[in-house]
Amino acid sequence: MAQYKTPGVYIVEQNAFPNSVVEVATAVPAFVGYTASASHGGRSLRKQPWRISSMAEFEACFGGAPVPEFMLEAGRPSGAAGASCTLRQAAGRFLLYRSMQLFYMNGGGACHIVSVGDYHDTPDSGALRAGIDALLREQEATLLAVPDAMLLPLDDCHALQRHMLMHCGQQMRNRFAILDIHHGAAPLKDGAVTAFRDGIGSDSLAFGAAYYPWVQATVVALDELNFTHIRTSEWGALRDVLLQALDAGGQRQVSALFEQMAIAASSENGQASGIAAIDRALRDVSPLYQQLLRDMHGQLNLLPPGAAMAGVYTRIDNARGVWKAPANVGLAAVSAPAVNITHEDQEDLNVSSSGKSVNAIRSFEDEGTLVWGARTLDGNSLDWRYINVRRTMIMLEESLRLAIQAYVFEPNVASTWLTIKSMALNFLTGIWKRGGLAGATPDDAFSVHVGLGETMTADDILEGILRVTVLVAISRPAEFIELTFQQQMQKS
Repeated sequence: MAQYKTPGVYIVEQNAFPNSVVEVATAVPAFVGYTASASHGGRSLRKQPWRISSMAEFEACFGGAPVPEFMLEAGRPSGAAGASCTLRQAAGRFLLYRSMQLFYMNGGGACHIVSVGDYHDTPDSGALRAGIDALLREQEATLLAVPDAMLLPLDDCHALQRHMLMHCGQQMRNRFAILDIHHGAAPLKDGAVTAFRDGIGSDSLAFGAAYYPWVQATVVALDELNFTHIRTSEWGALRDVLLQALDAGGQRQVSALFEQMAIAASSENGQASGIAAIDRALRDVSPLYQQLLRDMHGQLNLLPPGAAMAGVYTRIDNARGVWKAPANVGLAAVSAPAVNITHEDQEDLNVSSSGKSVNAIRSFEDEGTLVWGARTLDGNSLDWRYINVRRTMIMLEESLRLAIQAYVFEPNVASTWLTIKSMALNFLTGIWKRGGLAGATPDDAFSVHVGLGETMTADDILEGILRVTVLVAISRPAEFIELTFQQQMQKS
């Protein structure tokens, strides 16, 4: 109490309400990968987390998409007749830019980007690992995705994914890793899922989830592609292949068009319009050219689903809350999964003897492409089997930790204990009312314990330890719904 020495009226304000707990953000992904550039206002952003909130901001700071470059290969494109050739992408195969498009098309919002190199670099596990480590200084991020990990050799990819899980579950413990399956466009029988389970290890599995298969997206339009995305050194071979599939009239047209191609590609004046005109003419005269462009289009749109899932997490969190399982929802900008998963196929994905559950992305008639799984990699754990349970607990822990941090060095006495307990109870009541905790009443859903003889001994207090125990019943998804039917006797 203040010591008054001068006569007068003094105003004393007293707090009527205890401090409140602010719910932390739950869907702020961090993406690590390769970009065209990395700068803002003349400042380099290389290997530094940078917060953005839109695709326009990403392009302003990190540039555009990589320019793909294709080569001719032996083989017949699907549906093509005549000459045998197909296209293989030889350069420009970086995944972060297209993955960011999928992220925002599926409801993404604020996120952090760590650029570890540009499109002239060779994907390197050391650089990506350093990008993940840069996030140790960033407290806001709650999800982690590394699409460009799919460009690494198999063993390097699995080592990097183990590092992601360690970062989330051991170093930070406040974020969740979204993992893709290396070669995830291959059929189940090829063993990509088995190799993933063998390579992912056994540590911090509750802090990550994996999705299979890759998806056929629609982020790249067919009209964006033309012959300039085929290496110039391959144009002669391309012309010969196209000529084989045409009659004499078509051969004369294609030969003339190829003579114009070199001029249009090297000309500075009217280059774009000239290329577009030649491309339209080639599409009109050569069905094989059209098929090659479609194959090129399919390869560029074949993407790992992790970034799309980060967008789904964000969308579900904003609409329903982090306690809603991110499943039984459609994927936007996706035409189909790369592999058709059947009911029987998913049995081993969802429930495995190893416990490492992999969530399926499936196509359903009249419903589109749906996320059909909500399990963490720790499928054998009754505590942490479900994604929403793990992420809800992360949110509760972080929210209460940050709020109670204000009471560090406060007197370890009953008044402090009562303040902390009432603050936690008010916060958990709000979560329960919104459906985040299971129970018909607050007492069924949670309890908070703190005090001498309850959570602390006299020795604890002498050592400066204040212990708070919080018990919560987190809602779990209805993963298996069983309907029972039985005939009864006719009553009338």
